[in-house]
Amino acid sequence: MTSIKRMKGLSLARPIIYGNSATPLNGKKGGDADHTHRWTISVRGVNNEDISYFIRKVAFKLHDTYDNPNRVIEKPPFEVTETGWGEFDIIIKIHFNPISGEKPLTLYHHLKLHPYEEDGLGNPWPKQKPVTSYSYDEIVFNEPIDSFYAILQENTTSNVPLKKTPHHQFSLQAEQEEVERLDKALKTTAQEIVRYREKCKRLEAELATK
Repeated sequence: MTSIKRMKGLSLARPIIYGNSATPLNGKKGGDADHTHRWTISVRGVNNEDISYFIRKVAFKLHDTYDNPNRVIEKPPFEVTETGWGEFDIIIKIHFNPISGEKPLTLYHHLKLHPYEEDGLGNPWPKQKPVTSYSYDEIVFNEPIDSFYAILQENTTSNVPLKKTPHHQFSLQAEQEEVERLDKALKTTAQEIVRYREKCKRLEAELATK
């Protein structure tokens, strides 16, 4: 029996983007007259590059009201397109190349059909503009099997770009801006806490003198 050798002390990460896009339906479908949107749930590379060298298949668990709610996609693009009217949670299970020896990875995504927001310029969301909801993640392979490590090394996967562009929702620039927004919010919250504590102390002092 061939022994399995792991690359001790080494790890490799592969970025993915998963989520959905949705557009309103123009007209009614026979049998699905209550469906309002067409949507696609997917798992893909940062630049839509081929990720099948490390992903064997992707299983999507839809709502039980769909025919065959368990959809297994065994070749790229790893996506499912459907129509419907309601939002729900989708379970995504990523199965890796058998040579990897890795267990499947389970992700969760809430299907988004409606914008619930303006278009970013303060205007109402255009009726025919697609609604998108995607997440960026990095799959980390810790101490991978040597043969799988070689496959990962032979196939490069794009990383997120440095700058924001209309075609890239995720970038290092956007990440830094988000960190700065969170830092600002934390500072504002801390200042508010100090202000309310001082207010409480003043009120307590006033009550004590009465």
